[in-house]
Amino acid sequence: MTDDIRPPGAFCWFDLKTRDVPGTAVFLSGALGWETAEPAGLRAALVLTRDGYPVGSLSDLANPIYRPDLPEHVAWYVAVDDVEARIAAAELAGAAIVLAPFEVPGQGRMATLVDPFGAAISLWEPTGFSGWTFPRGTLGAPFAPAHAGPEPGDAAAFYRTAGLSDDDVVFERAAGPAEWRLRVHGPDLPVTTPGEITIYPAERVL
Repeated sequence: MTDDIRPPGAFCWFDLKTRDVPGTAVFLSGALGWETAEPAGLRAALVLTRDGYPVGSLSDLANPIYRPDLPEHVAWYVAVDDVEARIAAAELAGAAIVLAPFEVPGQGRMATLVDPFGAAISLWEPTGFSGWTFPRGTLGAPFAPAHAGPEPGDAAAFYRTAGLSDDDVVFERAAGPAEWRLRVHGPDLPVTTPGEITIYPAERVL
């Protein structure tokens, strides 16, 4: 197998933020076959791997950089070629900027926004770390997430206008505030982590 670096506009990484890193790692190993590795320069507590390829990371919400009341969640990253230009386009289209572009030494540049529908997303311009490199369709590996919310058509139009999605992303109608849903290629899904994060089958929405 050869590496498959994601192009600009494609999702390239996720970070599952939890208060129980060891328990979540054990759960993901049993449910999805994901193993763990040291983060090698990333701020996360652990890197998750499948068949030797990094697929995501686990971060510890006990870290004082996080608010004490922050719920467990998945942070998503989309690859961009120019983080300043893309964050400006997203703001013009109605997004709220949470973190202005900044440097992650030796890894890349990033920024974080909340889209007009309430879902957060980070933009990642790689300089040393590109994120996902596993071949597309790898069994047990994550897929581009689903944006679930009350206005899927408007959400799709926003992300197309801002250049922050590709054809792998789906936009689903769901009640409540918009959110990104973690999807994985594999059987025996959905499953829910000890921290109440549901992981959905990619095949159901392709």
